[in-house]
Amino acid sequence: MTQTLEFISVPPDSDQAPLGLIVTLHGWGASADDVAGLLPYFDLPDYQFAFPNAPYPYPYAATGRAWYDLREENMYQGLTESRQILTDWLLSLESVTGVPLSRTVLSGFSQGAAMTLDVGLNLPLAGLVAMSGYLHPEAGKVAKDTFPPTLITHGRQDEVVPLSAAVKAKATLEALGVPLQYQEFDMGHEIGLQVLELLRNFIINAIE
Repeated sequence: MTQTLEFISVPPDSDQAPLGLIVTLHGWGASADDVAGLLPYFDLPDYQFAFPNAPYPYPYAATGRAWYDLREENMYQGLTESRQILTDWLLSLESVTGVPLSRTVLSGFSQGAAMTLDVGLNLPLAGLVAMSGYLHPEAGKVAKDTFPPTLITHGRQDEVVPLSAAVKAKATLEALGVPLQYQEFDMGHEIGLQVLELLRNFIINAIE
């Protein structure tokens, strides 16, 4: 399956070269437009942003996209292809943005967070941010021993992806030796302002 990802690219507010690149992956059934709507709340005007659309259509709404199928009868169908497409796309970004992977933070929400941890642990990125996410079943089988600094955030009242998924991800990544920051919030399946403030500080520390 040879394809690339459509994405929304937002350059820095100034004419200066970007300090870094922040990539944010949307969740199942959402789209690049949804996460791009968070841009003012990131409050990182000197950074370039990229918001890709997942490669597959969402089965329940024409406007939604999916990284892979989450319906029980087709669980994880398309994951292998999406993993390769996302990896190739991330590797191509430096030629488009001028920002190397070493100054790129990969972030994601829900299914996008799962993709962030899946793909990001295998790339020399500046950092990873997984918001309200989970690990894929084969997570933990990583053929390397150095990893990007990683931030995991999750809501204690999350009814879509239970808190136990974040706790399991934390334990798995710590066992791998991933430098990890973990934070729970009193919220549901969402990206709250307190999450974005934590994310902002994490990005600044990871890239600068």
